[in-house]
Amino acid sequence: MKNILSITMVIIGALIGAGFASGQEIYAFFYKNGISGLIGTVISSILIGYIIYKVFIIVKKYQVNNYREFLETIMDTDKTVKIEIINKIIEILILITFFIMMAGFGAYFEQEYRINSIIGSAILAGLCFSVFITNVDGFIKISKFIVPILVVFIVLIGILNTQNIELDRINCEVIMQNMILGPINAIMYASYNTILLIPVLITLNQKIKKYKEIKYISIISSIIIFILTIIIFFLLSNITIDIKSIEMPIVYIIANNFRYFKNMYAIIILISIFTTAVSLGISYLENNKKNRKSYTQTAAIMCITSIFFSKIGFSNLINLLYPIFGILGLIQIDIIFKKKVNKY
Repeated sequence: MKNILSITMVIIGALIGAGFASGQEIYAFFYKNGISGLIGTVISSILIGYIIYKVFIIVKKYQVNNYREFLETIMDTDKTVKIEIINKIIEILILITFFIMMAGFGAYFEQEYRINSIIGSAILAGLCFSVFITNVDGFIKISKFIVPILVVFIVLIGILNTQNIELDRINCEVIMQNMILGPINAIMYASYNTILLIPVLITLNQKIKKYKEIKYISIISSIIIFILTIIIFFLLSNITIDIKSIEMPIVYIIANNFRYFKNMYAIIILISIFTTAVSLGISYLENNKKNRKSYTQTAAIMCITSIFFSKIGFSNLINLLYPIFGILGLIQIDIIFKKKVNKY
């Protein structure tokens, strides 16, 4: 059970990054769709859980070591050119999202403390590089301690928020006219997370000792992500101003409704960004490494380059790029679902 929880925490840490903990993702994919968005949270959580299960089975059965090998496994072997193109596209998306995490980290320091975003991004870049050179084992050790704290704190805020939930602010009229939006956005949310999550799952393959562990990891991950999504969803109902005008809506809510938790949630936001950035970085590096020396050099270049992206608009990037990632992820989900593997 200890191994199951350790792996699950790494997965959760990869899923709840800056976009999730800040509230931007939940607003874009669920909250703005009102009641239909609530239905979407259920659909996306189940879908993410199933994808985790199916990917782990494929990776374990065929002993996949990197993303390219994964594509070769789930696609026809005579589509080499297509595989290479998809692999490069995925690498670019992972790298872009890594840069977005850096921008989010820097944006938080600039928004809350008036510290130049480049300084904040440089701090995160240094932390990420220190983890990269210790590889996956070091990150699992970190996630084992910090992700549970992150989850417990968000749940605590959710419990305290139960008496503040403003159901009348959840848009019902629009949703009754567009009930299909919730499920569609839910699938998009799961599919874009698939692009970022699969490389992480591949690196975790070596940590799974038995096939039966995969089922429990998938179920627990699905339940946790559902609970956290619902909590963030209802926290957003407390905002009385235009959410689009706020870079980090949940930070705004905490500062106004739960002031005594403001500094603590600041730590939560930064940890969320850190865990996701590390997950993405490791995924990119594992898929590109040729030897230990090239791994370290690539890690250094990636971290240094990311600092210069700290001036990019955080919320704009999420609202623009993540839906595009979702569309690309749909193709991948379709291929994964069609891949037949034995059940264990």
